[in-house]
Amino acid sequence: MANLEKGSKKLLNAWAFYDWANSVYPLTISSAVFPIFYKALFSEGQEQIHVFGTTIKDTALISFVTAAAFLVVAFISPLLSGIADYVGNKKNFMRFFCYLGAFSCIGLYWFNLENIYTGLLFYFLGLIGFWGSLVFYNSYLPDIAFPEQQDKVSAKGYSLGYIGSVILLVVNLVMIMGAEDADKIDAMRYSFIMVGIWWIVFSQYTYFYLPKGNHNNKKMTKSVIFNGFRELKKVWGMLRENTALSRYLSGFFVYSMAVQTVMLVATYFGEGEIQWSSKSESTTGLIICILLIQLVAVLGAFLTSRASAKFGNINVLIVINCFWLVLCAGAYFITKPIEFYVMASLVGLVMGGVQSLSRSTYSKLLPETEDTASFFSFYDVAEKIGIVIGMCIYGVIDQHKGPRFAIVFLAVFFLIGIILLNRVPRKKLSLS
Repeated sequence: MANLEKGSKKLLNAWAFYDWANSVYPLTISSAVFPIFYKALFSEGQEQIHVFGTTIKDTALISFVTAAAFLVVAFISPLLSGIADYVGNKKNFMRFFCYLGAFSCIGLYWFNLENIYTGLLFYFLGLIGFWGSLVFYNSYLPDIAFPEQQDKVSAKGYSLGYIGSVILLVVNLVMIMGAEDADKIDAMRYSFIMVGIWWIVFSQYTYFYLPKGNHNNKKMTKSVIFNGFRELKKVWGMLRENTALSRYLSGFFVYSMAVQTVMLVATYFGEGEIQWSSKSESTTGLIICILLIQLVAVLGAFLTSRASAKFGNINVLIVINCFWLVLCAGAYFITKPIEFYVMASLVGLVMGGVQSLSRSTYSKLLPETEDTASFFSFYDVAEKIGIVIGMCIYGVIDQHKGPRFAIVFLAVFFLIGIILLNRVPRKKLSLS
């Protein structure tokens, strides 16, 4: 393990490189290949499946399982981050969840309807692994970067993630499209294995340079188990005294609920609601759309970083939320592939920007403290609880009214997010 000083270029690059390693999961598993693979398991016209003692729509099922995974992450992340801050082994926690997620991706190779419970378990654990590792990854930002570096390095991380994940997705796309129709499902299964291996291998560079944690070197005791809850109480008290941070978190909670839900259901929406001429065109078109989103998102993250420096973080976030609101409303009317391509490009433009800027804005608003993991667990809990609510709302509306009504309803959350962000006081010039 290298011992690098805060703010050093090599340390910042090593931190950002974890986005390169882990972003193949949200792209391949959450957005591109797995949703297509999952829908392909169901025969033409079959949308209902009997599972957990009830009959449910296939897309609603995956929405509810996703929500359940995020509920678990929301519960354990503040506990684990409090322990990590106390004991000082933040990197070990990050590595554990990384490996849990990566090996679960490999386990998706065996996903099928005959063993639906095992497959859903691997999907469930993959989500926990990915988002659990991000709790500790995000909390490193104020530890390794000075405030004036954080916007730039946060955007760099997302950009590296988009580029790296696109490289692997292109390989997967060539592999899937080069296979015979009967073998495409197997090609998708192999892509899940490649995601797990990629994630493990490239994360090693990050682990080599990141510090262990805050170097408390305290031993694990029974009282430490409850330390996470004590940390939550302390952070809650500090949030109540920090008007800017608490108001920002309320706005972030609402608009992130909609952003993450849209990103998680976009491919399922495209597969079921767009009038593709054939199954083959659907598979190719959806993966191309995801690639398009990732490439445009690199530009979006860069432009957002530049805009925030000129106009202020909060103002830019408000504009981005307005853009998302219009996109959700417009999704109700699209039916043709070309319309879906245009929508994908516009989503990509604001997807990277809202994520990177949200993370760095929160980091800037934090008070001076060593308990960064505990503070970032609040950030992550807000995001995860929001996803739980968003996915449940989407799943219920999808089950009864269809996905078009569900997407449009999410626009309401962007409107509320805009109103709440307007209440954040602009005391710092960079946030005005």
